[in-house]
Amino acid sequence: MPATPTGSTVPRRQLGRHLRRLRTDARMTVIGAAKALEWSETKIWRIETGQTSLRSHDVELMCHVYGARRDLKAALMGLAKETKQKGWWHAYGDVIPDSFDLFIGLEEAAETLEEYSPELIPGLLQTPDYYRALLDRNRPGLRDEEVELKAQLRVKRQILITRTVAPPTLRAVLNEAVVRRAVGGAEVMVPQLHRLAELNELPHVALRVLPFSVGAHQGFDTGSFKLMRFLTTGEGHGHEPPTVYVQGFTGALYLDKANEIDRYADAFAAIWDDALPEDESSSLFRRAAREMDGR
Repeated sequence: MPATPTGSTVPRRQLGRHLRRLRTDARMTVIGAAKALEWSETKIWRIETGQTSLRSHDVELMCHVYGARRDLKAALMGLAKETKQKGWWHAYGDVIPDSFDLFIGLEEAAETLEEYSPELIPGLLQTPDYYRALLDRNRPGLRDEEVELKAQLRVKRQILITRTVAPPTLRAVLNEAVVRRAVGGAEVMVPQLHRLAELNELPHVALRVLPFSVGAHQGFDTGSFKLMRFLTTGEGHGHEPPTVYVQGFTGALYLDKANEIDRYADAFAAIWDDALPEDESSSLFRRAAREMDGR
């Protein structure tokens, strides 16, 4: 019987997903890949479904056979080193291209997204001007063309919640400080706040504001996080286990152990219950916009 893989399943799943994409882009079948690598078809299948850890040497060999670009090979080899970790950080910003984002892969596959944001408008809800204002403040060394490319990629990512076919259910709680903080000034923030109110009208989107009046709350302990859940099989098992994403200053932490998921799920439920209902939150978005606009 094959050994049960240890460590977080997240890097294994992501590594397998990208290796499968490389193989199909190279127009190679599993049989063809197994022959070229001198491995069994079962081994290829286990790798692509995230059921086994990999040595970076094996990833390097697969990338060579599939004709992967150098930057992708470096990213995948770095990811392979994380497949045995209990919880893992990815901090490969210098080698992972924008099109290869591990978080985006999970986000796009999720059936439900639950997020608490104490400081900023979540990425899926940001207007391009809000995102540009963040980049201008926090990454002033970026060239104009880099800023525009990143803004375009952000807009492309947001199609996820406005698509007509099977969009994920999104529930997000924003601290009131997020609503009151005039990122980019009124000319940026007013349209952003109206955008939040508009999105809150979508049937699969529910946005709430955690008001200052609540006082102490569970979010003090958790900080910002996103809980992603995935489609289930007919037996009620998830195609992929739920995953918590925590963005840090130097990288991102992914958690997928049952006790970790339960603690964050309980925390989100408490934060959600403390927040204003959706209709009151939308009213607050519009009122804050009027106040910033001087009306």
